[in-house]
Amino acid sequence: MSRAAKIPFMAAQVPDLAELQLGLTHCRRCPRLVAWREAVAENPPLRYRGQEYWARPVPSFGDPHARLMVVGLAPAAHGGNRTGRVFTGDRSGDWLFRALHKAGFANQAESLHINDGLRLRDAYITAAAHCAPPDNKPLPIELANCRPYLLEELRLMPNLRVLLGLGKIGFDVAFDVAREVGLTDLKTRPKFGHGAMATLNERLTLLGTYHPSQQNTFTGRLTEPMFDAVFAQAVHLMDRN
Repeated sequence: MSRAAKIPFMAAQVPDLAELQLGLTHCRRCPRLVAWREAVAENPPLRYRGQEYWARPVPSFGDPHARLMVVGLAPAAHGGNRTGRVFTGDRSGDWLFRALHKAGFANQAESLHINDGLRLRDAYITAAAHCAPPDNKPLPIELANCRPYLLEELRLMPNLRVLLGLGKIGFDVAFDVAREVGLTDLKTRPKFGHGAMATLNERLTLLGTYHPSQQNTFTGRLTEPMFDAVFAQAVHLMDRN
């Protein structure tokens, strides 16, 4: 029996996690990000004119019982900030969900809009920052303001076996929050790199990959085989435990 056949698709969140996400969507802790996400919605590019933007913090998405947690950077101004679902409606999301589908974590390879039927199994996607930042660069204080949400997600998800950081910030934040909630005794943050791997404890492993941003995918710094290999490694680690 395949791994996909053993684990059903999860549509609902456990109550505490759902409550956390609901509270997150009303967050206004970062004035700069609040102003930016709303300004983007008021003056979208021509290709999105007439569409209603989410323009709020974008909640995490996936299976609340997952063994894999993917930690991204932040929603894209015209991706998650527009659609209301993380990594949805932008090219980075095209890469991510295609890879998740190939690895058996998603029921389809595309994430176009919030009602497109996409479901994840055994995987959960979150972010270091839940609001779209100018130039895709959240400030340190903005990352700190958002950190309590990720800390609480780790506490509410005891089945996790792999943390996968997309890009250096996602990787570093994943390690930092794991250490803060007591999931590792490592004192030194592991060095980020594509394919980086660090054992956090006897059950939890941290992986790193280049972010599937256009800057990386258009230049060939990140290729599909490279990206797929990281998810294959995640599956191997999960099934080993």
